[in-house]
Amino acid sequence: METLTLRRWSADDLGLLRIANTAEMTAHLNGIETEQQLIERNERYLRLWRAGEARMFVIEDEHRRAVGSIGFWHADWRGESALEAGWFVVPDAQGGGVASRALRLLIEDVREHRGGRRFLVAFPSVTNPGSNGVCRRAGFELVGTFTEEFRGAELTMNEWVLDLEA
Repeated sequence: METLTLRRWSADDLGLLRIANTAEMTAHLNGIETEQQLIERNERYLRLWRAGEARMFVIEDEHRRAVGSIGFWHADWRGESALEAGWFVVPDAQGGGVASRALRLLIEDVREHRGGRRFLVAFPSVTNPGSNGVCRRAGFELVGTFTEEFRGAELTMNEWVLDLEA
């Protein structure tokens, strides 16, 4: 099994967002983003890291090739401060456990930088078996389902939570 590392997101990683901005990769996210939205998301990753409100990473394989992204940011969950995780893995690296291994690395980072927050949450679409499986394998508990607007349309998501103090 190849070694993965998480590298801090940089301004030069916009291309990775472009690679992930396909119909296939965004099928569970209500579709692709515009170029301007990608630029704004890249800038937001950098700004929120500097502000201490998020930690976004590039997932790199043992050859230092970018195979995806993962990170966490401040969120409100059921009326309390929490952290929310999100990730993607590029198509040619999917199916080999990259997301699960990257999430384990991220959870280690979360525990070091959680700022007193107890819960890490994730909200994959109910139609995304891969990401829901990643949550399950990482020890998250499925506690509900909800629907809200995302990228201009309704999206029904599973509500996964990991108690960082358990």
